[in-house]
Amino acid sequence: MAIWKRPVPMLLHSRPAKVLALAAALSLSIVQPASSAKPVPGKDIFRFDTFGDEQLWTDTLRIHEVIAASVSPVAALAVGLKVDAEALPPGFLATHDLNDPATTVELIRRRAVVGLVGKVTGGRLRTLGVTCALCHSTVDDSVAPGIGRRVDGPGNRDLNPGAIIALSPNVTDAQRAVYNSWGPGRYDARFNIDAINGPVLIPAASGLQGVGFETYTGDGPISYWNNYVAVTQMGGHGSFSDSRLGISITQTPDLVIAKLPALLSYQLSLRTPPAPAGSFDSAAADRGRQVFQESARCASCHMAPTYTDVLTGPDPSVPLLHDPSETGMELVHASRSATGQYRTTPLRGLARHPPYFHDGSAANLAAVVEHYNQVLALGLSASQKADLVEFLNSL
Repeated sequence: MAIWKRPVPMLLHSRPAKVLALAAALSLSIVQPASSAKPVPGKDIFRFDTFGDEQLWTDTLRIHEVIAASVSPVAALAVGLKVDAEALPPGFLATHDLNDPATTVELIRRRAVVGLVGKVTGGRLRTLGVTCALCHSTVDDSVAPGIGRRVDGPGNRDLNPGAIIALSPNVTDAQRAVYNSWGPGRYDARFNIDAINGPVLIPAASGLQGVGFETYTGDGPISYWNNYVAVTQMGGHGSFSDSRLGISITQTPDLVIAKLPALLSYQLSLRTPPAPAGSFDSAAADRGRQVFQESARCASCHMAPTYTDVLTGPDPSVPLLHDPSETGMELVHASRSATGQYRTTPLRGLARHPPYFHDGSAANLAAVVEHYNQVLALGLSASQKADLVEFLNSL
């Protein structure tokens, strides 16, 4: 796969003052999860299954060597990696050097770095793989920024996956430049297929119940995308084929396909929490609901309760999609997909993950509303736009 023939980015040296100050003051008292908790197969897959992708991250990219040599916990936090505090004994972070890569290796050994799974023997990191949780989990920052209890489902908008890939000694300088151009919260799941640089925002893996299609372009149902990512992006040992994209990969044994049903079940269980009390103006949101349904005609595509119309076509197995010109979206990302179109994005919980649109071109909800006001010539007044923003904040 082309992407995995690429270069390796520069080592990380940034040490945010806030992280260092908080980390230095840590004296944790962590509540360990109950040992009697019933295992959830899909949850375990989501958090800890690499699908055999060590063949990429260890054998090809050699990221395990880079981590062991030069990635301290402080550097790891700086590129958006998260630490699961509940995987650590009390006092661990207060008694370990957070500027020492050996501490990162120990965190990986304890499965405390969200989305990374490694084999450590004799204090040496022998292998490294990544899991779904790398991009689609975060922590609640209850201990320090980037350190706390796991929260599965949100897209990790702090994560800089391009900078991590760029650390590999086996990527070219040209590839490294591309990876380092992505920035936090963005990833290009097509770059290794078509060599075009066009990263998009890392989406959430929660709030998908009833939606049916996960990608911005509706290429297939959720398990299609899980399979695509596991094999073509994570580097898992499995098979994926799509003639629309010209992809046909077969690897035996397949360590992916049998796990997709349980993985889907867990993802569908991840709900979007309601908007926090006091985070929006209730009276304005009530007025905004009417604007949403009538004046702005948003509800013609963003249909409650999922706030998307992707499953409303005559055949539920075929997504209802929209040409980029319908809503003023850019053409390139759609043209690189299997469909050439865009799905109507579900809106539940959208206030929690700015910026907006697949490319992050709208910095906030006011910018989203203004985009549609202009593209669709809605003629909304300033008060209508403000009320509409409050309604979107309430979802």
